[in-house]
Amino acid sequence: MDFSKKLAAFLDLSKTAYHTVSNITAVLDSNGFTRLYESEDWKLTEGGKYYVTRAGSSVIAFVNNGGGFMIGAAHSDSPAFRIKGDSVMGAYVKLDTERYGGMINYTWLDRPLTVAGRITVRCEGGVKTCLADIGGKSVIIPSLAIHMNRGVNDGCKFNPAKELLPLVSLSGKSGEIFELAAKSAGVSVDDIVSHELYLVSAEKPAFIGLNNEMLLSPRIDDLSSVYAMLDAYVESAEKAKATAVFAVFDNEEVGSETRNGAASTFLYDTLKRVSGSECEYLKAVASSFMVSADNAHAMHPNYPEMSDKANAPVLGGGVAVKYNANKRYATDVVSDAVFREISARAGAKLQSYFNRADLPGGSTLGSIADTKVSVPTVDIGIPQLAMHSSNECIALSDAIEMKNVFSIYFASILSFDGESIKIK
Repeated sequence: MDFSKKLAAFLDLSKTAYHTVSNITAVLDSNGFTRLYESEDWKLTEGGKYYVTRAGSSVIAFVNNGGGFMIGAAHSDSPAFRIKGDSVMGAYVKLDTERYGGMINYTWLDRPLTVAGRITVRCEGGVKTCLADIGGKSVIIPSLAIHMNRGVNDGCKFNPAKELLPLVSLSGKSGEIFELAAKSAGVSVDDIVSHELYLVSAEKPAFIGLNNEMLLSPRIDDLSSVYAMLDAYVESAEKAKATAVFAVFDNEEVGSETRNGAASTFLYDTLKRVSGSECEYLKAVASSFMVSADNAHAMHPNYPEMSDKANAPVLGGGVAVKYNANKRYATDVVSDAVFREISARAGAKLQSYFNRADLPGGSTLGSIADTKVSVPTVDIGIPQLAMHSSNECIALSDAIEMKNVFSIYFASILSFDGESIKIK
């Protein structure tokens, strides 16, 4: 299967951050990585390949080569609706939800949605977690007809407590969605203790454009970067000279300040244990580097004025390096130069991204992770359209460019000599 089809399959299967990490670990398992547990002793061998997860939705893999760390980081979460419960109105059964992350509300209406996430169930002596995905079952958030809302095309605000609630059944029966979730996990609904279920897009990734050069899919941000990095990582692991680190964090869309987000101690805890001591950790960090991969806004063909005139990436133009004077992106003059040199060795095209000066954009995990593990960091991304829509769009060539850059990056090692940095 070629890269584009593998990317589409990964996006389709990774409906929530929990499913994303499950799919990542399956790839790592099949490529000879050994799972570690934070609650156990680690007996690491030189050149060994390992990974550890936290909270089921974040994962860090590493190739234990000693020396500095070559870190690639991305995030596993995307905007969605968390399910609180259901309610019945005659025959209509609706879900009560709240929004997770900043989404484009109207894009979730009148399209097939489904339910996936994680449940905890009773087991002998306690509880256990299970992935849930109701699969081919779909639900809908229906629009109000134009005859009842004549001004809808003049702009419409949505009350999430009223107008963004999905219709799931005409049975008049409460609890069906939880029965389906339990069935998908192979457990009894009566054994569910708690749940973290999300309403997510059920639409399949599609290759679009007259030459199939674009990919339209849910969860492009940031799973396209995650998969490009993962594919490069497992292919280049045997070539790694430094300790190559692949890190995927949850909760970037809501600020990262959780025990498994980029603002947590997860990366620090892991790298310190890999180093063996505080002193060895500090020496390794002094020879380390991080690439934070989170997608960038491409120039919109219908709204070119919304982009910076001189620094607006386009679909198909290559990976975007992201800059911000107020450090919402971590890129600086040193990290920019190192990344550009590595990209040149990969033969990859690069673009530059600045927000328009009067339109401040969002932040990402690079600067956040730096507050816990302080290394030179560059923020990059695949240019995309419709960020935070239920369906987003990229050029496939840009995802391939990102994979090619990471293939060289993870196989590289840096040495710092005063003001000079050697890349080998």
